[in-house]
Amino acid sequence: MAINLATKYSDEIASTFSRGSFIKGKTATTFDLTGVKTLKVYTPVTVDEVDYVREGANRYGAPAEMQDTVQELTMTQDKAFTLTIDKGNNLDQNLVKRAADMLRLQLKEKSAPAADKYALARFAEMAGTIEVSEKPTKSNIISLIGEGMQALDDGLVPPDGRYLYLSSEMHKMICLSDEYIGIDPLGAKSVAKGVCGEVLGMEVVRVPESYMPKDCWFLITHKDSVLLPYKIADAKVHEDPVGVSGAIIEGRHYYDAFVLGAKCAGVYACVKTGTVTANPVNSDGTLTCTDGGAAIRYTLDGSDPRYSDSAKDYVSKVTVQENEVLRAYAKAKGKYPSAVI
Repeated sequence: MAINLATKYSDEIASTFSRGSFIKGKTATTFDLTGVKTLKVYTPVTVDEVDYVREGANRYGAPAEMQDTVQELTMTQDKAFTLTIDKGNNLDQNLVKRAADMLRLQLKEKSAPAADKYALARFAEMAGTIEVSEKPTKSNIISLIGEGMQALDDGLVPPDGRYLYLSSEMHKMICLSDEYIGIDPLGAKSVAKGVCGEVLGMEVVRVPESYMPKDCWFLITHKDSVLLPYKIADAKVHEDPVGVSGAIIEGRHYYDAFVLGAKCAGVYACVKTGTVTANPVNSDGTLTCTDGGAAIRYTLDGSDPRYSDSAKDYVSKVTVQENEVLRAYAKAKGKYPSAVI
């Protein structure tokens, strides 16, 4: 006869390692999408100064109505989940699946990571500046990050509120760089502890490799340049609802992520060489791109076509009228968008 050995199950669960959101609290809260699916953001367009004329009419210059550009923000991410915890199964498992605890586990292991990954990918895709580089090393990573810092400085981005998102691998390169170790004796001690909380005045946000956008080495954002609005963040437990002996866990998250066009200078992405679409070429209104199949969008009012509500898909030669300015960018499938020409 077979010998049946006794089996005992622990009354404690072994959940996987998880973290809360890396992004929440590091984005702007200025714009509220409550009550609407789409929000249009207006940006006034200022004019250049002219020399004052001390006689005659229009001494301050020819008056013109102030123009504006519009960016349309539309919510797209409407996500949900549901789970059941049968009362009988739970009793047979030493009541290890307490509904409220399981709900928190679901939010921490699935909901928060999904939103963070989406937001970082959107920030990189919509970055005001996208530069390319081969894979950074400990010898050049500080220099590459410094170029990003310089881009933000040149864009008049405030020094406070800057965040540097990177993977643990890139963080390691920083900690091992000569520039970091050579700052002072504390640098060497920090390496041993794995501490590197600030680089060139930017707070370091070390995220898992799987969170980083594809082919992106690091991402710099200013808090006022990015949005992560949540219209719905519901999570609930239904005890003994109709048809279920036990609990039903439900959750819904309605959110999206944006870069504000007016403040896009505050977002900088350093990505892998060869992953950015070639710049379009303008030949008297005819737009072309060497990346086959790339879509080209353009504006004629001088606004940035990456964000502007007035941007159009390029189909054929564009006739540019007097006082119009043609600006365009290209986007190939699987690549980051080009710069604006």
